Amino acid sequence: MMKNEVKKDASYVLLIINVLVVILISSNLRSPIVAVAPVLGEVRDTLKLDNFQVSLLTSIPLFMFAVCSVLVSRFSSKLGISKLLLYSLIILSFGLFLRITGSLWLLFLGSIFIGLGICIGNVVTPGYVKNNFPKQIGIMTGIFAVSMNLTAALASGFSVKIGEWTGFGWRGSLGIWLVIAALAFLVLILEFIFNKKNADQPKAAISTSDFNMFKSSQAWNISIFMGLQSLFYYCLVAWLPSFLADYHMPSESSGWVFFVIQITMIPVTFCCPIIASKMKDQRLMIVFVCTLMFASTMMFVFMKSNWIYVNAVIIGIANGLSFSLSILFFSTRTKSSINAVKISGMAQSVGYLIAAFGPPVFGKLHDWDASWNTSFYFMSTAVLIMFFFGIKAAKNKFVED
Repeated sequence: MMKNEVKKDASYVLLIINVLVVILISSNLRSPIVAVAPVLGEVRDTLKLDNFQVSLLTSIPLFMFAVCSVLVSRFSSKLGISKLLLYSLIILSFGLFLRITGSLWLLFLGSIFIGLGICIGNVVTPGYVKNNFPKQIGIMTGIFAVSMNLTAALASGFSVKIGEWTGFGWRGSLGIWLVIAALAFLVLILEFIFNKKNADQPKAAISTSDFNMFKSSQAWNISIFMGLQSLFYYCLVAWLPSFLADYHMPSESSGWVFFVIQITMIPVTFCCPIIASKMKDQRLMIVFVCTLMFASTMMFVFMKSNWIYVNAVIIGIANGLSFSLSILFFSTRTKSSINAVKISGMAQSVGYLIAAFGPPVFGKLHDWDASWNTSFYFMSTAVLIMFFFGIKAAKNKFVED
């Protein structure tokens, strides 16, 4: 009887640790990138960056996601999910440190390592959720998305203030995320220690699979949907302060606009996976998401910064839903945890390759049309294409079928 109680207590402790791993890993997957936008002017002035170099600070991590995601998914069955997450935090921390050292080239080199570290976390975490929470995929995907967006909201809203509080300016704003990475690292170490002490506890083993995701039409539907919804988001991350400044909005206010977007995403990203996982398919959600995204781009074209906080709420709802659906598809459209990691790798490789071209194209179109209207027409066109592939991805069909 006593032995059973010890095993039960050990299971509860491991459950808490696993939940903390999901929360803290996801907290590192957006904030290091989002934190850049509010202090971009300060970085630009300090290091004398031009517009192309500015856009690279957002695009470099996205290109890393695109190049490395498939490779990461191939290593997952060999190294194990938890070990890969540990490596991701080490690489991310190294990148965060390099980025704030002050040199232009180290700024870009740090962005490369940050992109690689986040890439590993992006790809592997859905597999970690499916492996450790097979019966709670909806709620754990919600917790994953909420943690990611809450820290991103704090990064966008308080980035400038953090620089002031620390006394290190933009270096303090961007360097503070080393603390979150260190906390996640400690919890993962705790998981390793706990598993060693409780080696007799049954553990879910990650399977192996020879299935080629690139031959699956459903995998392509999910990947392109993932890419276009990310393109929409990262165009805003990169350029929202700039076009709001052209719309005569103070630079401090643009950070709070993005804060509203992220805060709005939080309840949406929590509820959406829970509701969507109980639906037969999610096509109705795709219609709703794309309608909101298209409406938001037209509001920028015709209303500029008028009703900007209403538009921010619309964007937050739309991006919260689209991101949650993308992550949920990795788990609900696969039959095993290794294939969840594989589709995560493919979708983020293909998807972020698409998304990486968003900020430079958006900015280049502004060079051609100073009103920003053509840039937003580009985004609205992307939304229409996203609708086409999203409807297909939302059908109740496994990638293996």
